[in-house]
Amino acid sequence: MNKVVVGLSGGVDSSTAAAILHDQGYEVIGLTLWLMKGKGQCCSEGMIDAARICEQLGIPHHIVDIRDVFQTNIVDYLVAGYSTGITPLPCSQCNKTVKFGPMLQYARENLECDRIATGHYARIQYDQATGRYQLLRALDRNKDQSYFLYDLSQDLLAGTVFPLGELQKTDTRRLATEHGLKTADKPESQDLCLVESNGSMRAFLDKYLAPKKGDIVDPTGKVLGQHDGVHHYTIGQRKGLGVAAAEPLYVIELDAVNNRVIVGDRTKATQPECTVGRVNWVSMSEPSTPIRTEVQIRYRSTPVPVTVIPLENSRVRVVFDEPQFSITPGQAAVWYDGDKVLGGGIIEQFS
Repeated sequence: MNKVVVGLSGGVDSSTAAAILHDQGYEVIGLTLWLMKGKGQCCSEGMIDAARICEQLGIPHHIVDIRDVFQTNIVDYLVAGYSTGITPLPCSQCNKTVKFGPMLQYARENLECDRIATGHYARIQYDQATGRYQLLRALDRNKDQSYFLYDLSQDLLAGTVFPLGELQKTDTRRLATEHGLKTADKPESQDLCLVESNGSMRAFLDKYLAPKKGDIVDPTGKVLGQHDGVHHYTIGQRKGLGVAAAEPLYVIELDAVNNRVIVGDRTKATQPECTVGRVNWVSMSEPSTPIRTEVQIRYRSTPVPVTVIPLENSRVRVVFDEPQFSITPGQAAVWYDGDKVLGGGIIEQFS
């Protein structure tokens, strides 16, 4: 029970998490997942920095090659989504199927350990009354990553520790400096690992999806301009449309079947409700009747009041008290009760 496997990306957060647990007397084992080739915070450079941290702390370091898993669950998933006109959110998918799941499996099967830890900013607590592990926001709301963790199962939550959940980011930097960690001053990753390694999401997608010219049209079907692939656009996008108009225009629909990008004014990019699929109920069991809660439809969006109506096949209907702008199929909708993550899923469509 005193052994913990810490996922080390080579960044300051995971490094400090390892140092904290080491100070607390845990037998810490470092584990780095090899996700892809090339540069990037979590790959070649990250593995080197992670190895240095393990050497500094005097702990063993394991590297697990899961490039095939990453290719299937993230790269192929993203390419398939963009090709059909949705904007997938890779981070939540990656956390469950590529990071936490494989890490805990490796720890159990190879290291005789039932506990993993990461540098994520979130908290976990056990509710005796319901017998469920609950996922909570981090105390540092500016760094809170619970939105990306909604898909973790009860088994994964039971086996996971978040040492930074009670800390502010400034505390993490301070502790890293006090421990003399080589990553103390390392800049934070500013984007998705795939974006960092390819330069931009467009550059990444262009490696897999060939340009396909089509029309940019208004809601009546009037042609306003041309595009070179629906995968280069997302719902709510305003900049880079290359269309002149008397009023600002936004992408309101991506019609991949007919290879059209449909644009309109802001009101047409605002919707009263959406359906959400692949729902995971986290801190509560699946309800049989509608619940009142708050939802985030993007990582940095402000939670807004909604009614969540359960449907069949792990789906729900989310009805907003006030219509919301830029509801994007493929992104996550995560509902909260205060700091508590009740559940979440992937936006399928809007009404």
